[in-house]
Amino acid sequence: MSFLILIVIPLVVGMWAQAKVNNTYNKWVQVPSRRDMTGAEAAAAVMKKAGIHDVEIVEVAGRLTDHYDPSEKRLALSSENFRGTSLSAVGVAAHEAGHAIQHKQEYAPLNLRMSLIPITQFSSQLLPFVIFGGFIFPFLGSKLIVLGIVVYMILTLFQLVTLPVEFDASRRAKKELVSLNILDQDEMVGVNKTLDAAAWTYVAAFISSLGWLLYLVAGRRD
Repeated sequence: MSFLILIVIPLVVGMWAQAKVNNTYNKWVQVPSRRDMTGAEAAAAVMKKAGIHDVEIVEVAGRLTDHYDPSEKRLALSSENFRGTSLSAVGVAAHEAGHAIQHKQEYAPLNLRMSLIPITQFSSQLLPFVIFGGFIFPFLGSKLIVLGIVVYMILTLFQLVTLPVEFDASRRAKKELVSLNILDQDEMVGVNKTLDAAAWTYVAAFISSLGWLLYLVAGRRD
């Protein structure tokens, strides 16, 4: 029963969240914004208002590969959002610009998230050993459970800190798109739905990490 509640249900939620963001993005990427501003132009306008002039906006391959890299001060947009003028493109681009504003203003959750990246990346590399090590080295069973608990504690903390970072970036994006007259208020429905759907993927990631953590803790107690 605990496996169903803590592992299977979060897995289903994650699949639902991914399908939701894909379907929502696909819908609103077909709706052009009235002012015909590209995602790259929207991101530049949002950052300019915030006094940010040292962040490079680049085009990257892939779909929904958009991200902001604080270490390089680089805002990367997928081709569809870099060149596109859709409500989805403008919304996603403004969201990434929101991260750049967070960086400039030294937004505490973003700083914490950045500090956790090295240990989180290391922990992620241990996951295959945690998951499959018991089959190869059965005598390490109890030790692997302890290692798994530590790994998922780190991953869960990282996912928890990610939530306010992503929600705040979307809040900033929605506010600036209207205040800068990039979009009209009635166009914001497409942006809201796109960014809100994306937020569910971060919630699902947190629920999944927490589920694995609780499952391992329960297994150690048995």
